[in-house]
Amino acid sequence: MLRCGLLALAATGAMASPALADPALDALVAAYPDVIAGYDAKDLILKNGNHIPLSNGVTDKTPEQRVTHADIMDMFAMPYTLGANYPIPKTPADDPGRARNQALFDALYGDCTKGQVKMKTIQWLPSLKGGTLKVAAANGVAEHLEAVSRDLEALPARFQVYLKPSAGTYNCRAIAGTVRMSMHAYAAAIDINVKYTDYWRWSGAKQETDKVTYKNKIPMEIVELFEKHGFIWGGKWYHYDTMHFEYRPEIIALAKKP
Repeated sequence: MLRCGLLALAATGAMASPALADPALDALVAAYPDVIAGYDAKDLILKNGNHIPLSNGVTDKTPEQRVTHADIMDMFAMPYTLGANYPIPKTPADDPGRARNQALFDALYGDCTKGQVKMKTIQWLPSLKGGTLKVAAANGVAEHLEAVSRDLEALPARFQVYLKPSAGTYNCRAIAGTVRMSMHAYAAAIDINVKYTDYWRWSGAKQETDKVTYKNKIPMEIVELFEKHGFIWGGKWYHYDTMHFEYRPEIIALAKKP
């Protein structure tokens, strides 16, 4: 990531030329316009006036450190590949989108431990009687997941077993084995039918540094429809979680750039 490409605030308070923009940070600002105002050479600037440092000052991070102590720029350190022709992840460095800065996501959705996450109830695959789900009201998550649901309903019947019952959306919890908050704590993720999915910890691995062997059963037609509406897939991670989709439009937008 080219730090020299960051926008700088001029003495007058105006932003520098857009030609100096950083593509990843531009994608982040565009993805969450209700919350993020912009950025300067050091910080992400929120509309409420708060600043989040772009870097936590740690250099030469290991892949594990990028995930466990993610700053803003760490979220973009591993490129995400759209569609079916993604590289099979082979090392812990292959975890695109898995790094999340908690201060940012608390700002985007609220802290669930304080009851701040606002949600809407949506119908999941209504024509297939998939039930209801609680989904984040902020940032258009609920509307985008409803759009995913409509597109999935149009798939041939053979795909239905992967999609329902859903294993859930909102859950105010940390990620298993960590103190990092799950995207489910923000109601901005969905797990599909666990029966047909794979998860790296189920292979016997316990630590982020343990060796794992990639597995997946989810058809790419399903993955591509989620990506179409701003959701990344945990099946593209070395630490694979193939039931898991989370709303990360900034990652999708950056992946579309040539």
